[in-house]
Amino acid sequence: MNVSIRDLKARLSRYLKDARAGRDVVVTSRGRPVGRLLAIPEQPAEEPAGEELLRRLKLISGVRVGSGGKPRGAKRPIKIRRGQKTLAEMLLEDRG
Repeated sequence: MNVSIRDLKARLSRYLKDARAGRDVVVTSRGRPVGRLLAIPEQPAEEPAGEELLRRLKLISGVRVGSGGKPRGAKRPIKIRRGQKTLAEMLLEDRG
């Protein structure tokens, strides 16, 4: 069922009851769909197990799954020589 934003605002309770009853309520603005009201299932979806979560994380590009343990830091840390400013000092200077 399609409903305009104006009608939705005027009869929100009615459309929420329709959604709860299992009917999709499509909200339109000037005839174009902009949203949808759906009923929430009574029982929440089952959360995936730990192994399944790791599998899903590995599929996301740009995500690296850690191996656990404490991070060791950079292999070649930047050395600050006497008289050079640290990054923190440069940031404070820039903000001031």
